Amino acid sequence: MRVLNLLCCVALLSSASLVNAEILPEAQLGIKIPLAKKPTTRPMTVAHIPALKRYYIADGGLAPMGGEGEVATSKSQIHAYDDEGNYINSARPGYDNRSIYYNPNTYKLETITYNISSDVGFSPNSGIFSIDVSETGEVKDTSSDVHGFNPAFGDSATMPSYNPDTNQYYAKQERGNKVWVVETKSREKVSEIALDLKAAGAEFHDVSDHYIAYSGVKGQELVLLDVDHKAVLIFDLSGKYVGRSELPKDLKLRSQNHFNGTGYANNMLFVYHEPEGEFGTYYGFKVLKNN
Repeated sequence: MRVLNLLCCVALLSSASLVNAEILPEAQLGIKIPLAKKPTTRPMTVAHIPALKRYYIADGGLAPMGGEGEVATSKSQIHAYDDEGNYINSARPGYDNRSIYYNPNTYKLETITYNISSDVGFSPNSGIFSIDVSETGEVKDTSSDVHGFNPAFGDSATMPSYNPDTNQYYAKQERGNKVWVVETKSREKVSEIALDLKAAGAEFHDVSDHYIAYSGVKGQELVLLDVDHKAVLIFDLSGKYVGRSELPKDLKLRSQNHFNGTGYANNMLFVYHEPEGEFGTYYGFKVLKNN
């Protein structure tokens, strides 16, 4: 109950859209989170719970085949860190995580799994789930169902971001510029956004294949990592290109950055920098500045 009351206090701040923000020509480093444990397979996305001052990094990885009468559960873990990037703990809720985010409407840490759309056939433990955390922010092994599989999400590997103001998801489709807008009450996408990559000076193979972030900033809602040009591209909800923020040119991004190792939390775009540290380091970059 104490956790719920604390999270309720910041719900309005977390869900309110930012306004009057400008795009930073050069991204500003806000935090570094060196991974304290080897990722289960690949690190996926990052979430932040403001009231608890904790970051959560989700690993992804398929579950082994279960035996007769057994449900296959993923070995993927979720890891908690404090606001300074110090490791807190890890847990194994049993999901092949793709997107993890804090939902200020439910005051819950939530995860979206691989193949939520059943694009490659139905699999157990697919959908949206809430992950339990303690009063002090430690992540737990326990969880609850939020929503089952839904074909409206499209590609099996999509890493959808969440808009708490409209209760919609933005699911980037692979190998292209399309973003599907999804409401869980519908089994079909409610609309489709075509990103103007040409105006941004990019092609689909330059950018993050499965993930586009929702910033909450009016007119600058969609944030996309351009891996090959080491930049962050900003679009509005119509897909119109509105600007870019340059990443440090000495940042060593790899081919895997096209497919995982990102996230948007605490008003920062997170990028996984694999060469740094024993297990890699997440950089949190500020790309939008409030006036």
